[in-house]
Amino acid sequence: MIGRLLGLLSTDMAIDLGTANTLVYVKGRGIQLDEPSVVSYVNQGGRKTVYAVGTDAKNMLGKTPLNMEAIRPMRDGVIADFEVAEEMIKFFIRKVHNRRAFVSPVIIVCVPSSATNVERRAIHQSALAAGARQVELIDEPLAAAIGAGLPIEEPAGSMVVDIGGGTTEVAVLSLGGQVYSRSVRVGGDMMDEAIMNYLRKNMGILVGEMSAEKIKKQIGTAMPPENGDGMKVTVRGRGTFDGVPNEIEVSERTISEALADPVSEVVEAVRIALEAMPPELAADIVDRGIVLTGGGALLRNLDVVIREEAKLPVMIAEDPLRCVVNGCGYVLENFSRMKSVLSPEV
Repeated sequence: MIGRLLGLLSTDMAIDLGTANTLVYVKGRGIQLDEPSVVSYVNQGGRKTVYAVGTDAKNMLGKTPLNMEAIRPMRDGVIADFEVAEEMIKFFIRKVHNRRAFVSPVIIVCVPSSATNVERRAIHQSALAAGARQVELIDEPLAAAIGAGLPIEEPAGSMVVDIGGGTTEVAVLSLGGQVYSRSVRVGGDMMDEAIMNYLRKNMGILVGEMSAEKIKKQIGTAMPPENGDGMKVTVRGRGTFDGVPNEIEVSERTISEALADPVSEVVEAVRIALEAMPPELAADIVDRGIVLTGGGALLRNLDVVIREEAKLPVMIAEDPLRCVVNGCGYVLENFSRMKSVLSPEV
């Protein structure tokens, strides 16, 4: 009874510290937080004072007054602003534990497989400074594969493509480890940027990050429609020639053209991985196929494009947005048995 009560009171957590969103899994309670990785702060004499974090801060992107800034402290899956990232982690820890100041949890944090020792150390130190008593790191492809339910501990190859906000991680896994991994700095953010650039150059209209993301979610597709221009949406922004507010109609075909470059980079990363893996594992991948995880997996027809290029079965994982944090949470819940999948100390 006491053991069960202690389990319910556990403060240990797993964090998917993503470029676009941060998700927090608390031991024994599941996912307790899913918010944008955005912080807004007021600059007071060179000192940054946090004003809002998460959803509230994201709503301020591109709309802040002169003395305030809203930023993403994570870039390409690693910390770009140490001070702000630390404050963001602190805020999220307090939020999931109802602002209890004495909380000092064990934290498992996901990192891109390509993160350098310096970048891993920065994430490790930020989590410690935010109040963790112990910090462990796990590579994102491993966490994504576990969260997607792939049998990574078997002596057979499993292939996962995790398309996040800042990076796409391609990995082949066997016997609880990574046989091959490749990380390319292309993801949801680059797709948004591609839409912004295309509309500016070809349609004469300037839109912000949030508008581009909204367009991507509404009519984004990895391949053009078979007939006609497909769905259409009205886009509002600022004209590049006259500088006044304007609105235009954009089609599915237009956005597929805008996304052609980032989509081809993801496909190329998959192709290189298939060429680099050992022949025995390649045979397993032919049987099992490729599993897509991460928010980018939700881009319509991306699985179709990869399937046509790779000539292999391609499946989208169930709940791809939460595969990484669910995998990380599974390791937390089975810590002693799964300790081998954690990264060595930095």
